[in-house]
This record gives sequence, C-alpha cells and structure tokens, in this order.
Amino acid sequence: MVLLRREMGDALRECRMGQRRTLRDISSIASVSLGYLSEVERGEKEASSELLASICAALELPLSELLSRVAVRAAIAERDGAPVALPLVSDVTTPLNVQASAA
Repeated sequence: MVLLRREMGDALRECRMGQRRTLRDISSIASVSLGYLSEVERGEKEASSELLASICAALELPLSELLSRVAVRAAIAERDGAPVALPLVSDVTTPLNVQASAA
C-alpha cells in the first residue's frame, strides 16, 4: 500500500540532500523543529499544508513541483509495488515524464 506521507517525506529528503543541505539548515529556515522535520522526511508524520509550504520555501522548491513529484512516485509505487528514485529537482528542466525501468 502506498502511503502519501512516506512518498512526501522521501521526495523532500531527496530534494534536501540533492542540495547538500542539512535538516538543521532547513528546519531553521522553515521555523520547524528539527525532530518534526526528521519525522516528516521519514514518513512518520503528515505535515499540514502550511508546514509543507514553509519547508518548500526553505528548499526553494515550488509546492506544485513537490506535489507533482509525489504524484509520480505514488503512481509508480502503485503500479510496481516498489520504492522509486527520481531525478533531483535541480536536474529537471522540463515537466516530469518518468517511466519506471523494467527490473
């Protein structure tokens, strides 16, 4: 079963790590506790839309881009039943058109 909070957390973590930024950096800028941000990234907590907006602003990531990435991740996971790794946001210059490779 696909859990939206896990896909969201994975997408946020991939973006943060792709920018080589720390949890502490993002939590400070987003005014979110480090522990809570960590729980969001691990898919243990569901963030409110306001909190997601703050985190996205700290990451300089449009909320719409995060939601698009999560939708693609969820669709692939539903189809394949496996976790996916997508290109980093900084690597995407055109709208996402992701196809899972055959394993």
